[in-house]
Amino acid sequence: MAKLSQATRLAGPVDVATYGEYRIPDTPGPLLRFTGRITADGDFTARPFRYHVYGGWFCPWSHRVAITRALAGLEDIVTMSFVDGERDGRGWAFRDQYGPDPVNGFTLLREVYEATEEGFDGHVCVPALWDRATARLVSNDSRGIGIDLATRFGHLAAPAVRTYPEHLREGIEQLDGWLGPAVNHGVGAAVRPGPARDALLEAFEQLDGRLSRSRYLLGEELTEADVRLWVTLVRYDVGPNAGRTVNPGLHVYPHLWSYARDLYTIPAFRDTTDFATFSRPGALLPDWSAPADR
Repeated sequence: MAKLSQATRLAGPVDVATYGEYRIPDTPGPLLRFTGRITADGDFTARPFRYHVYGGWFCPWSHRVAITRALAGLEDIVTMSFVDGERDGRGWAFRDQYGPDPVNGFTLLREVYEATEEGFDGHVCVPALWDRATARLVSNDSRGIGIDLATRFGHLAAPAVRTYPEHLREGIEQLDGWLGPAVNHGVGAAVRPGPARDALLEAFEQLDGRLSRSRYLLGEELTEADVRLWVTLVRYDVGPNAGRTVNPGLHVYPHLWSYARDLYTIPAFRDTTDFATFSRPGALLPDWSAPADR
């Protein structure tokens, strides 16, 4: 069989006129249909080079996974590639900017899902964790993927940071129960006056007070809680608040802003961030390189 060229393995340009806009399908069941987990003795076990993450530079949920992967020391153990930042009705695709699918040679991310579930009719999203051994999608749940990368590969790689230590797991999930709705999921609705904006700004106030007393959300240890929050903070002033319609900017919370810049000094955070992929046109980028003084 002839080997396909890179050009052959790339999708064509975005074509909304032909394929329409992408819409999340109105199908029954959960939005995230694949929730497999990496375990010690189940179908999916931690082995070197077995797994691949399909991500998107623009996506905060993919960003979480990329940061955790780097902090866990897995960049040479679990591979990762990125879809193009634009899509039409076919969903996310592999194009020239970030290159072809290095695992399967698919041109559309949808093919990853269809290879796992014939006739797949659900939401095609990133991040998506692929298993080379069984040639199927394990999970498209960023929370589960992040936890598994943080906890299951310690025998294969030396982590820079253990972001989901057992003694802090309850605290991490308690924070997620608050910050998930108020900040990570609520920030988009906060562009309009109303309860979502009130909840977001109240959360920022509380976080500012909390971070005046500790370096990270749960004390002196960097955890998944910080990763989950940070991907929203880094997008705030160039995304939902680009027009400064929600508030004057993250800088009005000095401890929260200093904390966010402190995390940006860490390579796992800085090197997985491409502001151009998620900044609105004309957005003013704050000085993320200013000394954090933490």
